[in-house]
Amino acid sequence: MTDASTRNGARPVVLLTGFEPFAGEALNPSGEIVRVLDGEDVAGHRIVGAILPVSFSAAPSRMDALVAAHDPALVLALGQAGGRSGLSLERVAINLIDARIADNEGARPIDATVVTGGPGAYFTTLPVKAIELRLRALGVPVAASLSAGSFVCNQVFYALAHRLAGSPVRGGFIHVPWLPEQAAVHAGEPCMSLEAMVAGVRAAIACALAVERDAAIPGGAIH
Repeated sequence: MTDASTRNGARPVVLLTGFEPFAGEALNPSGEIVRVLDGEDVAGHRIVGAILPVSFSAAPSRMDALVAAHDPALVLALGQAGGRSGLSLERVAINLIDARIADNEGARPIDATVVTGGPGAYFTTLPVKAIELRLRALGVPVAASLSAGSFVCNQVFYALAHRLAGSPVRGGFIHVPWLPEQAAVHAGEPCMSLEAMVAGVRAAIACALAVERDAAIPGGAIH
């Protein structure tokens, strides 16, 4: 992945992260998307991609180091959500780790906090409703989500939001579905092509860089 920072007059950076495979999977679509988009230019910003470990002990510190190194204008973290049928624009990160399965180091914390003494939750600073409209116009399956779970994805989302709180840097999280080759071994489960996911994430980045105020449209849930 790219290592150069934005300092000393270089183009502004969008930091895009994904995860390594976990839970017995050979691939993680979030990491594959990052590999494709790393180094691309979107709206005058260079995408810097990085793959995070699926590790409660290492993932947040790795994200923290990446933000410090690259001084990004925007941070977008991606993660796998097998069973979902489209891109999930996560709206809320909660200060909770409750691991149904172990991470890749065998850790399985239960009812722990992400940041001791931190607020119960953070909201994304991405314009998720505007992004949803943009992706639907492109024909990319997408929906806003009110739960990023309580595994490493949510931990990274919360830790990132905690670091960026009070700064002008936008940050957020998008969950992505299984790839077709993964869904082939999960009978009846939905999937999405890598090309469609890459197009959706690229469009989401462009929208987040261009839209200052989110679209004022209904987007809540009844249950």
